[in-house]
Amino acid sequence: MCKPQNVEVSLQPTCDQSVSYQQHQSMPLDAWHSWASGKAHGVNSSQPLTWDIRTSLELTQTFPKMVSSTEYGSHTWDLLLTVDHQYEDVDKEFEVTVTGDLHVGGLMLKLVEEIKKAQDWSDYAFWWEQKKCWLLKTHWTLDKCGVQADAKLIFTTQHKMLRLRLPNMKTVRLKVSFSSTVFRAVSDICKMLNIRRSEELSLLKQSEGTLKKKKKKDKNNKEPATEDIINLCNSPMSSGSPANSGLYSKTMTPIYDPVSGSPASSTITWFSDGSLNEQNCSILALSHPTCSPEMLAEMYQPRTLADKAKLNAGWLDSSRSLMEQGVVEEDQLVLRFKYYTFFDLNPKYDAVRINQIYEQARWAILLEEIDCTEEEMLIFAALQYHVSKLSLSSETQDSTCESEVDEVEAALSNLEVTLEGGSKSNILEDITDIPKLADNLKLVRPKKLTLKAIKTYWFIFRDTSISYFKNKESALGEPIEKLNLKGCEVVPDVNVAAKKFGIKLLIPVADGMNEVYLRCDNEDQYARWMAACVLASKGRTMADSSYQPEVQKILSFLQMKNWTMCSQASSEPENVDMKPECFVSPRYTKKFKSKQLIARILEAHQNVSQMSLVEAKLRFIQAWQSLPEFGLSYYIVRFKGSKKDDVLGVSYNRLIRIDMATGDPITTWRFSNMKQWNVNWEIRQVAIEFDQNVSIAFTCLSADCKIIHEYIGGYIFLSTRSKDHSETLDEELFHKLTGGQE
Repeated sequence: MCKPQNVEVSLQPTCDQSVSYQQHQSMPLDAWHSWASGKAHGVNSSQPLTWDIRTSLELTQTFPKMVSSTEYGSHTWDLLLTVDHQYEDVDKEFEVTVTGDLHVGGLMLKLVEEIKKAQDWSDYAFWWEQKKCWLLKTHWTLDKCGVQADAKLIFTTQHKMLRLRLPNMKTVRLKVSFSSTVFRAVSDICKMLNIRRSEELSLLKQSEGTLKKKKKKDKNNKEPATEDIINLCNSPMSSGSPANSGLYSKTMTPIYDPVSGSPASSTITWFSDGSLNEQNCSILALSHPTCSPEMLAEMYQPRTLADKAKLNAGWLDSSRSLMEQGVVEEDQLVLRFKYYTFFDLNPKYDAVRINQIYEQARWAILLEEIDCTEEEMLIFAALQYHVSKLSLSSETQDSTCESEVDEVEAALSNLEVTLEGGSKSNILEDITDIPKLADNLKLVRPKKLTLKAIKTYWFIFRDTSISYFKNKESALGEPIEKLNLKGCEVVPDVNVAAKKFGIKLLIPVADGMNEVYLRCDNEDQYARWMAACVLASKGRTMADSSYQPEVQKILSFLQMKNWTMCSQASSEPENVDMKPECFVSPRYTKKFKSKQLIARILEAHQNVSQMSLVEAKLRFIQAWQSLPEFGLSYYIVRFKGSKKDDVLGVSYNRLIRIDMATGDPITTWRFSNMKQWNVNWEIRQVAIEFDQNVSIAFTCLSADCKIIHEYIGGYIFLSTRSKDHSETLDEELFHKLTGGQE
């Protein structure tokens, strides 16, 4: 067909064209490209393409929105927006015409005008579904944000309902910012719950394997039982303004009774607008042990190191928001103490915090997340029994007498409860007279396939090293061996009933760990040498001001273990209403009969029966911290150059490589010797350099490598805290140390 003469072919629709688009079959875009290149409808690409009026009309109706080059420069397009609202009579989707230079705030304004509903939209923001990110910088243009016509933006609230399982196994339901970083969201949550030092906690998403068994049946049930939940949904938090402080006093005015741990009635009215009322605060600050063997059986109990590694796989990224990590409204997360560095614990202000630490420790013992001996288990059981008795006593809850408070403060001051992991003590060293220990001790060296060799030597402890000699007279000469304890593992090997006071030293050497046992004759000798070994492992000497408090802490712990059977205890089991299964792990429930357990718990209780409630909780925490495995978070890793998997233990001051099969430590690396650490995000490998040209690299198999990276940076961040500073945290420094560069 020949092209008609004097007819202009236009790609723009004209106003007098009355043919509707539906009357003609539209041409797909790929067909148009083929046609335009001369390959459609059998037309040879070498022949000239012929046109007619009908062709022009078809093209006009196929592309009715094509514009001229000058109009195209305005970058106008239609953007489909979804609004998350509760109005049944209003559409949820709106099409808004935008330009690339329109800023996000302007887009919000346009959308609200389209919705035509008068309400407070200040908490709303755009969530970009495909990119999994919030558009919170309202001054940025759509071009700068990268928003194009295919973007799916949802206009939704930033604060949403979330259910949190606390360390005491209670669930709270509250509004949380889904757009702030997890670090800031946890800070806001802790202000609501009246927990100081929020940097020690984080949010954990439990894996399917660690959930309670009965949860599988109730998987589709969103709302838990009413008796298990504390509803704080009427206390919204705003990321733009400080969160409601609840019962927490910024002026550090004592607002708790340190004896009972309950809110002081005389001050409760000062904070009547708080998010926690007196009843809810008591639930969080007081311990109510109601667990049963059936309840324990339903909960996840790790049996191996691999099982324990599952417990730490679900920590959320502190540098990203909840929404970015797949958390949706009404999800349930776990709020736990992630970093085992409990700084500045004060009974006056930390009733909730102390109780929640105590509860986390208690459940760790009951569920065997951390191992302890039979003797230690009975101590923990006795302290739990004592705490439960005092918690249920109305007399202690009514004790608000100022003199009693002063007595408890004095007792705690004398006790010098310095929980491990706090700020570094000021070192007061006299260079001319550095303290030393010298005594006869037994040295035990395990030998393969033979009995242990036990022999008495003369030991001298100076600085951070132990030297031993054949006898006291030969101490002026060269020692048989000198052991440098810096960076070593110190493990107590004590059985008070059997008069066994041992210290197990695992000293790093080139090919692994050198295992040495020291045996002391009595409690005093053990406390002095054990305290010296603990400080030396951290690179500190006995001149450090924390040496004497460490000795006293060890002695007080031994004293708790040193109970004697008395006639009162032996006659009590028949008359005592106790469920011993609530206070010991299932392993010991199976090992002893109920009456036997009651008798043994009551024996141990004799040594703690005079303690106040808060002192008993602090003693429990202290005993928990004395366990060899305290503070270790486990991950399955593959070290560079290794052909088998290992377990990496991350603690507040060190990393430990552990043999996965035997559970024995292989090598320890101290953070104090670390020069730098980084992550290769492409192969997900963590690389760390230490002093003396020591370097390691590993990939994490049981979790994302970002979690380990954040653990290391987080512990280094917490080590910078000081009582001299205000309680405001340097959030920028935290993210700098933990965020990484992905």
